[in-house]
Amino acid sequence: MRTTFTGVPGLSSTPEVAVVVDVMRAFTVAAWAFGRGAERIVFAETLDEALDLKARHPGWLAFQDGPVVPGFDLANSPAQLRSLDVAGRTVVQKTTAGTTGALAAAGARLLLCASFVVAGATAAVLRRERPAAVTFVVTGEDGRAEEDLACAEYIARLVADGSAGAEPFVERARDSGGAARLAEGLRLGWEGIHPEDVPLCLETDTFPFAMVAGREDGHLVLRPVDAG
Repeated sequence: MRTTFTGVPGLSSTPEVAVVVDVMRAFTVAAWAFGRGAERIVFAETLDEALDLKARHPGWLAFQDGPVVPGFDLANSPAQLRSLDVAGRTVVQKTTAGTTGALAAAGARLLLCASFVVAGATAAVLRRERPAAVTFVVTGEDGRAEEDLACAEYIARLVADGSAGAEPFVERARDSGGAARLAEGLRLGWEGIHPEDVPLCLETDTFPFAMVAGREDGHLVLRPVDAG
C-alpha cells in the first residue's frame, strides 16, 4: 500500500482512498458521538449551514469548535459530549480542520475519518479493502499538525503490522502544539474545553468501529462501520 501524507492545501486531485485525520478534536468527538449511540453525522461547510440544518430538522443536534456559539448544542469537546444524550440522533458538525478536510476529499471512492480512538478499526478496514494507495489528509495547521500526522503514521504502520505499538505516536501527539493549545485554553478558562479532552483524544482503540463518509441527500454524511 503506497501512502501519501498531505494537508488539505496539498489535495490537487481527489484521491481514490483517503483517511482524513483530526485528533484534537473533531473526529474524537465524532467517535464518541457514535459510541454513545448517534445515528449519523452530517458535515456542514459553514456555521450558518449547520444552524439551518438543525432548524429544518427538529431533533437534530449541532456541534462546532471554538467557544460555544448560540444555537449550537456543544462545542467540540469529547468530555463534554459524555453528558449529552445523542442516542438515535443526527448530529451536524462544523469544525475548522476536520470537517473541512473531509469535505475537501469528498469525492474519494472510500473516505475514512479517523483519530486515535478508532485507529485500529480504521487500519482493519484498510487491510480488508487492500487499496493500492491511500492518501492521509492531515487536517490541522495546513498539514503540519503533529498530532494528526502521528495518528496518520500510526494507522499506516498498523496496516503493515497489526501488532505495532501506539506509544511513540501517542507521545508525539501528547507533545504537540494542538495539545498545548488546548491546555493553554483550559488554563485561560476558554469555553468549550474540558480538562479531560486531551487525555480522551490520546486514547487508542476506544471504539471497535471505523467511520466512513459518503454522500446522502446532497450532504457528506459520516457513519460508523464494523471493522470486522
